[in-house]
Amino acid sequence: MGARVTRVFKNFNLENRAHREIGKAKPFAAPRYPTHKDMVEKPPEIHESIHKKDDPLLSLLKSVYVESKDPPAQVMRQQQLETVKEEERRPLKFSLPVDPYGFLDITDVPKGKLSIVEAITALNNHKQSPKTWSPEKIAQEYSLDLNETKALLDFFVPFDLKVIPPKKEDPKQIKAT
Repeated sequence: MGARVTRVFKNFNLENRAHREIGKAKPFAAPRYPTHKDMVEKPPEIHESIHKKDDPLLSLLKSVYVESKDPPAQVMRQQQLETVKEEERRPLKFSLPVDPYGFLDITDVPKGKLSIVEAITALNNHKQSPKTWSPEKIAQEYSLDLNETKALLDFFVPFDLKVIPPKKEDPKQIKAT
């Protein structure tokens, strides 16, 4: 009932109010302030001095000769960085037996990183036997940083399957006394 009443008041004289709103004068844009170009007018002498050739400066510019070569040290550093990047990879410890998601394409990972399968395996090993698979052993096994390994074990937990037993056939009922 209340919605009908409010709708009647809301729609009352709607057409006249719309025509009145449309007929109002449109708002004007704010005045534009003068920019830097408008305020500064260049005298014609400056304009001429900018565009004229200065022979003494032009002759000095012609006498300058620049010869540039890449130093061989930079090339050596780049080659060393590429070899170091190749050395910082380690082979995979675990991988999926089938190739449903393209994991077989990966044969090695950078040191300090884990594949998904290795991460789940390491977390599960630690969960099953935390004394044998300590954070130090996992860090050493997978070439990880010890602090990152401790954080991994603290903040990530592998899935846990909990089987809830079915309810009994005859639930106990409360009897009125």
